[in-house]
Amino acid sequence: MTKLALHWQILIAIIVATIAGLVTGTDASLFGVSFYAIYGFVGTLFLNALKMIIVPLVASSIITGIARIGDSNSLGRLGGKTMLFYAASSLLAILVGLALVNITTPGIINGQAAGEQLNLTTDANELAMVVEKVEGKSASDISDVFLRLVPTNIIAAAAGGQMLGLIFFSLLFGFFMTRIDKDKSDVMKNFWQGVFDIMMHITLWVMKFAPLGVFGLVAKTVAATGFAAFSPLLIFFVTVVAALCIHTFITMPLLLRFLGRVRPGLFFKKMSPVMLTAFSTSSSSATLPLTLETVEKDIGVSNKTTSFVLPLGATVNMDGTALYECVAAMFIAQAYGLELSMVQQFTIVLVALLTSIGVAGIPAASLVAITIVLGVIGLPLEGLGLLLVTDRILDMMRTAVNVCGDCVGTVIIARSEGEQTRIAAS
Repeated sequence: MTKLALHWQILIAIIVATIAGLVTGTDASLFGVSFYAIYGFVGTLFLNALKMIIVPLVASSIITGIARIGDSNSLGRLGGKTMLFYAASSLLAILVGLALVNITTPGIINGQAAGEQLNLTTDANELAMVVEKVEGKSASDISDVFLRLVPTNIIAAAAGGQMLGLIFFSLLFGFFMTRIDKDKSDVMKNFWQGVFDIMMHITLWVMKFAPLGVFGLVAKTVAATGFAAFSPLLIFFVTVVAALCIHTFITMPLLLRFLGRVRPGLFFKKMSPVMLTAFSTSSSSATLPLTLETVEKDIGVSNKTTSFVLPLGATVNMDGTALYECVAAMFIAQAYGLELSMVQQFTIVLVALLTSIGVAGIPAASLVAITIVLGVIGLPLEGLGLLLVTDRILDMMRTAVNVCGDCVGTVIIARSEGEQTRIAAS
């Protein structure tokens, strides 16, 4: 019997969890143990497993990716152009998401914060601490984001969840790992590649239990609130989808037309197999071989450009992921009833931009990055469980956007290098 795909397993889990939550409520029990407590245990266990893999996954992903770039000896003009474009495109994606989430306000229903509907923390003292921690931030706190990039103790920073410091350290480590004696460098590269391969397997193994985790989280929420939780989640889902579509079909075509001097319609026609593969696999890394072949043979970009820009993009360029992180953080903040100032929202933008480079190109890895964003701005990780309900389909969509952004960047950079593609505008 063919095994069901993960997204179908998660969909079935959501349906079963909804029924179970409605039937059992918060009071039903078995042998003295309430079903509500069982749901909470299963959901928390899955969230703990996700948190467990954060540090080694982020560190090994960045170190191996930067080491590959350093080996290419292309960190000059081409590298500078590539990093500049990827930073700019990710920033544009984040700003699109930020604008849309401020318009739709998915975390606010009928003028009230949706935290109670979503079964988030309602304890007055705990909520007051969250409000004080988040709303107490000011413009001076932006400097703290940069200070966290250079921690005094990298081990303590990682243990304390200060992931920005770990990201910066990993970037430096990966770069200078290629600047030492070759025999020592090879040992370190093999070690970190081994760690990364292991963490990818662990992450994929943990995600096999996603249906159980989703079941526990959804059943607990439905048991406490009924169907009330689905209204804000639906608005959140539509907000993310709309933002991804705006970035893909408005922002990127404009960049292609005016910077790349190519025909956007023909570009999307030729890249459709790549985007469909990225959508179905939810992995920019798994899609990379097809991406390289299509951009080089069908679009006409040189091997020199594609072999550098696309692998780098699969490592550090995550337009869709960065957009999603921003919208998710704003959604959870709204659900807690927090009114974030422009400075605080800018902090979210900055952190989403920085953390998107540390996301491995594998399914659901962006959930790891969202914990970093929530932690930096002071929001409880409790809200992460809500995102799992809609995450699978959104993960597929944002991966397609990530890969599309890589290809757009490759075409534009090829144009800046004087290359003439097969889809150049007349």
